[in-house]
Amino acid sequence: QEDLVESGGGSVQAGGSLRLSCVASEYMYTTYCMGWFRQAPGKEREAVATIDIDGTTNYADSAKGRFTISKDNVKNTLALQMTGLLPEDTALYYCAADYRCWSRALDYRYWGQGTQVTVSS
Repeated sequence: QEDLVESGGGSVQAGGSLRLSCVASEYMYTTYCMGWFRQAPGKEREAVATIDIDGTTNYADSAKGRFTISKDNVKNTLALQMTGLLPEDTALYYCAADYRCWSRALDYRYWGQGTQVTVSS
């Protein structure tokens, strides 16, 4: 069963930090491209950061320099460390995975339930 379970969302003031976590099955964690995506009300779901099985990372321009995606091999956990948060980062954040890294969010087959991040000014 391909489950992704996110945690770590919350409410912070602008400039604050949050760390999101996503626990995956061992199979998914070791063989799939994984990533973080977000969707704000009225907007399309967009990629924030992805990490391939060889460790190659990609970040949205909005995330570069502020967010860091990483994998904790001991716990099969994908993390997203977010710093310098802005009100425009407010969204429902999802963990997703698939056998390869896709350029479009909608091409990923496996999704978590999402965790809310709210940044106040």
